[in-house]
Formats: sequence, structure tokens, C-alpha cells
Amino acid sequence: MKSLKVVFLGTPEFAKASLEAIHQSHHEVVGVVTVADKASGRGQKINQSPVKVFAVENNLPVFQPEKLRNPEFLEELRKLDADVFVVVAFRMMPKILFEMPKMGTFNLHASLLPDYRGAAPINYAVINGEEKSGATTFFINEKIDEGNILLQEELAILPDENAGSLHDRLMEMGSKLVVKTLDGLAENSIIERPQPNVSHPKNAYKIFKEDTKIDWTKSSKEVHQFILGMSPYPAAFTTLKIGEEEKGLKIFNGKFELSNHRKSVGSLDISKNEFKIYTKDGAYFPLELQLEGKKRMNVKDFLNGFRSFEEIKLA
Repeated sequence: MKSLKVVFLGTPEFAKASLEAIHQSHHEVVGVVTVADKASGRGQKINQSPVKVFAVENNLPVFQPEKLRNPEFLEELRKLDADVFVVVAFRMMPKILFEMPKMGTFNLHASLLPDYRGAAPINYAVINGEEKSGATTFFINEKIDEGNILLQEELAILPDENAGSLHDRLMEMGSKLVVKTLDGLAENSIIERPQPNVSHPKNAYKIFKEDTKIDWTKSSKEVHQFILGMSPYPAAFTTLKIGEEEKGLKIFNGKFELSNHRKSVGSLDISKNEFKIYTKDGAYFPLELQLEGKKRMNVKDFLNGFRSFEEIKLA
């Protein structure tokens, strides 16, 4: 089978799995483009992206341009004479870059396009209670996640699966799909096809802090899916009022039950063994949580941290 020369562009763990799969295949990675190193955390420690760490460990040439239109960077990439660029979890690319390789540039996206275009497809598939997700490889064009589809594979979402677990399964599946796509392009056996024209495709907009707040007026099932879809990252939160003090409470996991009750939505029932938050059609029971300033813990350890429950309310 023909071997392709590949430039890989990506940043997080999700992308690293695909880079590793290409590196282990018979295709040749001639260059890796990733985000610039940045200082973060208390000691302003310099952090390298997972993609860079893998590239350095495997002696792959690394490029970390501040600007993707930088003429020197573009010239360096041209010299690599790659057949194809592969993009996984990277940033918006200018036309001058994605049109450079002979065969074009394709992207791996963690959804069944055209649904869930955007930055957070895995989170929204879980939040919306979908029964299936999947991965799509497609040629990049000037519109976000709208290019012609190359290959697509489905994956069933498991009952009570959270975004973290689905992320890991799609990462594994997606890395294999990337290599399969390279093989198909090398053999000229893939027929690219336009994305289906759907009048209202489901969106997966970028998630901001204010989007992670739990709305207790929703149904128990919706609350449950929202918490799973935000877990473990960026994490759904509510605000507790403990006496006169307000503190954020992240909830990572729990269960719910449906019931006809006369309690007001958002009211609490707390005892030594149970933490119950009333919804419009039942109650939600947080099982794994993290109070602002504390570490993540199970509900029993959380409840053991209080002498009295009478002053605890939802803010």
C-alpha cells in the first residue's frame, strides 16, 4: 500500500491518539504543528501540549507558530512536501494553509456531521440524551465543520455514560478512522460526499463558565443528562448558601427518581446519609461532588463535613 507523507496539526490528548496511530502506521509523519508552550498554574510552570510531548519523544519535527499565516512557517511547511495535512482538535486554519498539500487537508470531528458542528460535540451529545455519537473525517473548507465527508462511523452512547468516558472511546475510535482515511486516500478508494443538507442541525457551541450552571427547573432526566454531559470537564455547578456564605458546588455524578411532590423546585432534603435536590418532576441525588475550596469527594464524605444541615440551601 502507498505510504503518504503527513503533516499533523493538533493539541490535546484527543489529538495525540490520532498522531500516535499515524506514527505507528506505514504512513510517514513529516511534521507536527501544535500550540505554543505556555506558562500556567501556581509556579507558572511551562506546559507543553500532549501532541508536542509525543512528537518530541518520537523525534518528529515540531512547529509552534504564534500565527498560522507567518511566511517563514508557511515556507518551512512547503519544504516538507506533504501529501496531506491531518487536523485533530486544532484551531481555525487560513486557506493558504489548508490548501497547501496536494491531496488537501482533512479533519477528524467527534460527531456524526452535520450534527454537532462546533467546539463541544461530545458534551452536547450527552447533554441532549443522544443514543449514538460517532466520528467523521472530512475535507476542510472555509466554513467550520462543513466540508465534504470522507468516512464516518457510529458509536452507541452507553446508559449513564458521561462526557469523559465518551471522549475516551471516541478518541480511540477516531484515531483508527484517521488511519483508515489515510489508507483510503492513498488507494484512491474513498468517494467524498457533501454533508447532508439539514435545515436545523444540532449545534455544539463552545461552553463558557455561565453555560455550566444547573437549571433545577428542568426535568430530573434533563438535569441528570446535563451533569453527565459536563462531567468531568468543565463540570456542572450550582451555588450553595451555607449560613451567610455562598459557595460553588460542582456535581460530577448522581442519580434521580421521579415522583409527585409538593416541594418547591430547588429545595433540599439533607441528612447524614442523603443529599436530595427537588426538581419539577422528582429529585436528584448528587453522588460525587466538589465544594469550592475542597477536593472532589463522594456524597458521604461531603455530608460528614457538616455538623448541621439546617442552614444549607441552594442560593
